[in-house]
Amino acid sequence: MSEAKAAAEPAIGNLRRIGQALVALLLAGGIVATWRWRGAFDPLALTDLIRGYPAAPLVFILLHIVASLTFVPRSLLGVAAGIVFGVWWGLVWAALGSVVGALVGFLLARYVHSAMFDRARWTRFAAVLERAERGGWRMVALIRLVPVIPHSLSNYALGLTRLRLGDYALGSLLGQLPLTIAAVDLGAAGARAMHGAGDWLLPTAIGAGALALTVVIPALLRKRQA
Repeated sequence: MSEAKAAAEPAIGNLRRIGQALVALLLAGGIVATWRWRGAFDPLALTDLIRGYPAAPLVFILLHIVASLTFVPRSLLGVAAGIVFGVWWGLVWAALGSVVGALVGFLLARYVHSAMFDRARWTRFAAVLERAERGGWRMVALIRLVPVIPHSLSNYALGLTRLRLGDYALGSLLGQLPLTIAAVDLGAAGARAMHGAGDWLLPTAIGAGALALTVVIPALLRKRQA
């Protein structure tokens, strides 16, 4: 093994630890801030304040890119999008953020840090990567629907294949859509319930239905394979 590859060996583990540390720091900071200003803290007013900034969608997409690179679950950002932007715009920004984040990881592995993500070390997923190359966007969508490889890792792993960028983007969008819809609708339903609105039942039902699809579809595929 070359010196470069030896140095890159723990890179993915380091990225995962960075992501976990980032989430822990954000949670700790939020808890401290909430306790410090608990008398004036109003989550509804804070949400309305964020929503009022024109740059809020851009900031959200940038956060989505960072989350995609550091193994932060994208479902958390989907819930946040539903709370801040509502159902429809939340779905737009969450879907766009998830695809852009996936593309950044894909391009990073393909063109920037190819030594760090050497395909030879992905022997466990070699068959999946070969099928993805042959199957195009349909196989990418299937990998997203049935997460054979965790989301952030699949971004890097698929960047090592000969997939076309357009196929990767389309497959990622379609495969990630059910969980994105579920997270956004449930987040929006929670925001409406906090505001005391009575129209939270429909987004809750839609979110629960989309979430059920993320369980039912993989189960049906496993049954078919068996």
